[in-house]
Amino acid sequence: MKLMFASDIHGSAYYCEKMIEAYKKEKADRLILLGDLLYHGPRNDLPKEYAPKKVIAMLNAIKNEICAIRGNCDAEVDQMVLEFPIMADYCILFLNGRTIYASHGHIYHTDNLPPLKKGDIFIQGHTHVLMAQKDEAVILLNPGSISLPKENNEQTYGIIEENNFQIKNFNYDVVKELRL
Repeated sequence: MKLMFASDIHGSAYYCEKMIEAYKKEKADRLILLGDLLYHGPRNDLPKEYAPKKVIAMLNAIKNEICAIRGNCDAEVDQMVLEFPIMADYCILFLNGRTIYASHGHIYHTDNLPPLKKGDIFIQGHTHVLMAQKDEAVILLNPGSISLPKENNEQTYGIIEENNFQIKNFNYDVVKELRL
């Protein structure tokens, strides 16, 4: 199974379209959205082509392929227009005998991890900063931001396939890689 992880679209129709193109090109089995889908938030500048209604239409068109969790900028009103669930604070996935705990990052994050067993994977968004590292006990991942990257990063997404995690840009170049 191949999973694509993306976070922090923040209402950018431009980058949402690029994300969906990447999802199709990657031929991933599922698109896992790590929150902050429609609203840019009070601390962020408007992303390129800020158009939440267009993002709604693009995401609803692939609703059966999405697993999403709530970010700190997502609200119940967003759930009213999206045709797939987004209000869960986390999701737990099982892949190749591993547990993947996915969260946006505003509740559970690297300084406040959920209950995990040794070897489990924790993936979050929220910081807009990509990360792939092995801790003493767990693997910590962040695919970065689709639309508003920080700390001089570029727009990125993550792919988990077999026992490998890759962070890629929209040129499909591998920016960071970690053997899981």
